[in-house]
Amino acid sequence: MRNIAARTGSSIWYAVSETARKLFDYLLRPFLPGKWNPEYYTMRSKNARRGVIFILPFIIGFIVFMLRPLLESLSMSFNVIEIVPGAGYNKTWNSFSNYRYALRVDSSFSGYLLDQIVRMLINSIATLVLSFVIAVILNQEFKGRTVARVIFFLPVILASGVLPGIEAQNDQFNIMQGMTADIASSSGFNLSESIQSLISVSGVASDVFDVVFQMIDQIYDIVMSSGIQIIVFLGGLQTIPRSLYEAADVEGCSGWESFWKITFPMVSPLLLVNGIYTIIDFFMKNDNTVVEYINTVMYTQFKFGESAAMSWIYFGVAALFIGIFSLIISLGVHYYED
Repeated sequence: MRNIAARTGSSIWYAVSETARKLFDYLLRPFLPGKWNPEYYTMRSKNARRGVIFILPFIIGFIVFMLRPLLESLSMSFNVIEIVPGAGYNKTWNSFSNYRYALRVDSSFSGYLLDQIVRMLINSIATLVLSFVIAVILNQEFKGRTVARVIFFLPVILASGVLPGIEAQNDQFNIMQGMTADIASSSGFNLSESIQSLISVSGVASDVFDVVFQMIDQIYDIVMSSGIQIIVFLGGLQTIPRSLYEAADVEGCSGWESFWKITFPMVSPLLLVNGIYTIIDFFMKNDNTVVEYINTVMYTQFKFGESAAMSWIYFGVAALFIGIFSLIISLGVHYYED
């Protein structure tokens, strides 16, 4: 037993030491000059320092303007908040009661959260696939390519937050939208619903087709969310050396083989970047039902502690899915220098 305990302890200590060494190599070694540290003078370290300088304004802004409210929100999620007129508020410690309320008592929050997770999974996959396909098409040589690129980047402008607000407050737009819905309902025939009903009756892969029809119903949101991803993928496609495709042609590779052996592996690092961006963008959308419900709990029901707990649960779910996605995609990412 002592030998087993000793081996277990040494294994744990080795794992901890290796993790600490890797963190030191990746986080600190690129920023420590000296003859003892040749890593400081490598290209990877220089790029790391340039990256830190590039995001330094955001880091300073986060520390100055966002860190204190973030910590205060975390503190409120573990307390009962009582408003004191003219004196702010008082906090009474109640441990994880607010989190238990959000997950076990308030069924509306759990329902909205589950619905958002399902929508996120469907929309994120559809957005990545659509943006990658469009980027591959726009990277080809054809007449009017510049105009086509501008058209496909328009969703970034349309989804900037200004036009959605104009649409929501525009009476004529709302009237036209209502008339369109009335015409569609009065016609008595809807092609999408008819096909969906026919497939559901046949029982052929009904679960798969349910997901497909959900994507079709949300095609507007998917297209509006794909502008940045298209630009990122397009930039990555243009950095692929033409010599790789020429060598593939000499070897007799088909276009399909070149795509899976050259194009997709070379763009795979950008798949990780776009995936993280897509998940974050979805969780921060203006029409987010979870955020709307949290605001209702805060400003209508005045449950500040419970709403803070809901916010941190929502943040934790988003971070969890980002971590899972990063782990899965990182296993298949190929880098050019490798």
